Amino acid sequence: MKWGILGGAFDPIHLGHLRSAEEVRELFDLERILFIPGHVPPHKSFAHISSFAHRAQMVRLAVEDNPFFSFSDAEKNPHTMSYSVETLAYLQKQYGNTLELYFIIGQDAFQAITTWKEWKRVFTMCHFVVMSRPAYETRDLRGILPASFARSFSYREEEQAFSGPDNKKVYFRNVSPLDISSSNIRERVRKGESIRYLVPAAVRVYIAGNGLYHAD
Repeated sequence: MKWGILGGAFDPIHLGHLRSAEEVRELFDLERILFIPGHVPPHKSFAHISSFAHRAQMVRLAVEDNPFFSFSDAEKNPHTMSYSVETLAYLQKQYGNTLELYFIIGQDAFQAITTWKEWKRVFTMCHFVVMSRPAYETRDLRGILPASFARSFSYREEEQAFSGPDNKKVYFRNVSPLDISSSNIRERVRKGESIRYLVPAAVRVYIAGNGLYHAD
């Protein structure tokens, strides 16, 4: 099984998330993309994030019309931070060794990967698909990873990928540059501005119906 995983706060999920996931799915012929909202994302301020229940429901609504997309509550535990290394271990335990995981991540987040919990171990557990900016190209991971660890990767021209520990790959791929952000959507809602065509219609209705992101 070849599955992609896309995690994040999804506060709210928007069309940029969905379009990027669809393009990566096609590029790598993935059987499924799991969208995994984090209960307490380590790089977010918990005080300023919507409840897991709201964010999870928006993800469910956003992916329900795509047979290749699925919601996952793998990070629903309210008592712990949402660490990728633990999510990957959970998925491998649930689905076994036949599951090949492709971790879909934005370029800015990948640049900060050495701040993740057990980040070296993560590179042995999944492939990475880094959604890079237009015209961005790298043939060297030393600008991202410590030189000693970067040397464990070699670039494979035929795959256009870096091959590293346990034959796991790092792919840099351009996707459609939709300049949409969750923070901008929240700000637009606070100002009473339209978010039509920024989020799926069902998500827009959910936000309005539950009074999300409005100023106190």
